[in-house]
Amino acid sequence: MPKLYARRRLSILAALTGLLGTVGLLNGPNASAALPTPVSASTARGYLASLTVAAENRTGYSRDLFPLWITVSGTCNTRETVLKRDGTNVVTDSSCAATSGSWYSPYDGATWTAASDLDIDHLVPLAEAWDSGASKWTTSRRQAFANDLTRPQLLAVTDNVNQAKGDQDPATWVPSRSAYLCTYVRAWVQVKYYYGLSVDSAEKSALQGYLANC
Repeated sequence: MPKLYARRRLSILAALTGLLGTVGLLNGPNASAALPTPVSASTARGYLASLTVAAENRTGYSRDLFPLWITVSGTCNTRETVLKRDGTNVVTDSSCAATSGSWYSPYDGATWTAASDLDIDHLVPLAEAWDSGASKWTTSRRQAFANDLTRPQLLAVTDNVNQAKGDQDPATWVPSRSAYLCTYVRAWVQVKYYYGLSVDSAEKSALQGYLANC
């Protein structure tokens, strides 16, 4: 009996190890650890229901109206701070520039070893924010939005993926990696809710559909 019990324990442990390995493959290394944890799907659904629905207006937009990147600590600006936060074994020089490390992009599952291959994505893009209410903000509030490390708004991702996203909202663009979709839409709604931004009808419909499956 002791031998049989031991074999059963080993079998259970092996099964658990295999399950954890599968989860790792699905979620990727540190797939959502870098981004401040978004609100739950149920909370996001409640937030979404309260957001104002309005048509977007790009009139007067310029990226320069959102000051970035600002100094966060010492010689480190916002971009450099996110690269250090999101990477593994990141080494920086005296000016806080990343000279080595490894970065996993949760949008597409790619891993990079050069900081130049990463963009810092504004999860809710600056132009999208302008379209949905930021045009009425002060410059200091736009600066806070563009450099927000507290909300789930800034994330190091593959540069060409970020460029393909551009200023699109979830009605026309979400990460190709489905394991990250719920994190992305929960974060999107949280940021819009916190900053009192509106959503357009297509955006709201898309978010409702995604959140219903989270």
